Amino acid sequence: MFQSFNPKMIVNTKFLFLTGKGGVGKTSTACATAVALADEGKKVLLVSTDPASNLQDVLEVGLTNTPMPIQSVPNLYACNLDPEEAAKAYRDRIIGPYRGKLPDAVVATMEEQLSGACTVEIAAFDEFTNLLADPNVVSAYEHIIFDTAPTGHTLRLLQLPTAWSGFLEENTHGSSCLGPLSGLSEKKQIYSITMDALSDSTKTTLILVARPDESSLLEANRASKELKEIGISNRALIINGLMQSYLPDDKVSSAFYERQRNAIKQMQNDLKQVVTYSLPFVSYSLTGVQNLRFLFKQYTMQATQSEVEGNTISLPTLNKVIEDFSLNNTRVIFTMGKGGVGKTTMASAIAVGLVEKGHKVHLTTTDPAAHLEFVFQKSELNEQLTISRINPTEEVKAYKAEVLSKVSNDLDEEALAYIEEDLNSPCTEEIAVFRAFAEVVARSKDEIVVIDTAPTGHTLLLLDAAQSYHKELARSTGEIPESVKTLLPRLRNPKETSVVIVTLAEATPVLEASRLQEDLNRADITPKWWLINQSLYATETKDPILKGRAEAEKGWINKVSTELTEKCAIVPLMSEENKGYKQLKKFID
Repeated sequence: MFQSFNPKMIVNTKFLFLTGKGGVGKTSTACATAVALADEGKKVLLVSTDPASNLQDVLEVGLTNTPMPIQSVPNLYACNLDPEEAAKAYRDRIIGPYRGKLPDAVVATMEEQLSGACTVEIAAFDEFTNLLADPNVVSAYEHIIFDTAPTGHTLRLLQLPTAWSGFLEENTHGSSCLGPLSGLSEKKQIYSITMDALSDSTKTTLILVARPDESSLLEANRASKELKEIGISNRALIINGLMQSYLPDDKVSSAFYERQRNAIKQMQNDLKQVVTYSLPFVSYSLTGVQNLRFLFKQYTMQATQSEVEGNTISLPTLNKVIEDFSLNNTRVIFTMGKGGVGKTTMASAIAVGLVEKGHKVHLTTTDPAAHLEFVFQKSELNEQLTISRINPTEEVKAYKAEVLSKVSNDLDEEALAYIEEDLNSPCTEEIAVFRAFAEVVARSKDEIVVIDTAPTGHTLLLLDAAQSYHKELARSTGEIPESVKTLLPRLRNPKETSVVIVTLAEATPVLEASRLQEDLNRADITPKWWLINQSLYATETKDPILKGRAEAEKGWINKVSTELTEKCAIVPLMSEENKGYKQLKKFID
């Protein structure tokens, strides 16, 4: 279907960036690529800037932020830059001068404004820029591979002249993510060199990594278009985890295979224009140098009998979660998690389950990749269930117009261009969408409200801070509607509201979900349930490859159920597409 990815034949630039949604296999692909090139005698530096990085786990060595040799692979060096630590140092450097001079409440709000994903990404960019701008580092290696590239949004921000101007310190508009750039002016020349290297196709290759599923490919398409717009033309796509064959008499195996092929058929035309490679779905864990070397040889390895024996893990099903919400009369239920873990389907199944128990339910979502019309397929609904969809594009458009209307008379064209780009940030979307969520909840006092794709703890704290201190703080998020003011306390009331974290039994989804939980805890919100979705371990598949992957899930299932939460349920990978009301009922049968 696609040419197999072989770095020896494909990688011909000094800099290689891998990017993609969490859990698509960026780190394992980056590590395997680095090992393959080093085995060819090339001197390679592998750098991770991923906050949820498991680079040290994949290579099975301890790493620091300083390049160190990997003893088992001559010519390979690696370092693990911690963007969270970099972001902390970055915040301290920017906010330090204001401590003791401004009220504590204002300083606390400034700290929260610099706690979001934008700050972490800019701090990560700052970290690897230090490497790229160091001629001694660049000249020492034939290839430098970065696990996790900056988004198009961050790169566009850095290209705007206003990002470097002094107006940032005085501006009073209602945008959400200006703070992260306020301390970068002294690095303008270094950043310019880095941006030039990124857009030079003779120096840099950017590889989008995706799984063969709908949401992952949609994200890859969006990222590809963003990067093309800012001049990064040397792009390629790797579809990772592609099943090579299936067992015809195994429902799980054949359904999984067909689902992947259907997702590929539905790839958007823009993405089809990008040179595409594939890597196989493998049963073994991609940790350790030996297994990494197998990947590009297309080894899939069938599970042995000893691998599928051992202690079994017993967890409740989704029914237990629904019964808990029904008995406790929970009024607002959020499903949260990274893209591609099945939040929309789980929110829909919870809503259907509560309706089947006699409750009146309102279900709403903001997920553009798998909206509820897609999930329910216009099937006949129970009269106790109502559905709405909040369109993030429309909500952001309205929010942008509101913010710009307040500042357009006071700023020049260049400053307005910066603000417009800043308003493209993920934080802006969360705030705009959250206001719409609040209105839905406020209208639905007589129903259980199930909300798919909820705001992060950072956004909740940002809104809370702006609500309390926006008159004192220059960079506020604007006026807070009454519906938001009443909803924030409700979210913190466990008798009224519950958060369900949805994840997969894989490294990156679990690590990122753990960080999400920590984020919510900062906002005084404790998730009640975790759902491990699409689990092969919970199926009865006979496919030897899938059984091997099921065994690899056990460690992550144990971590979730014993370390991260007191209440955990597991949902098996379904052998059929779960679209329509009747199909969703199968989750609770």
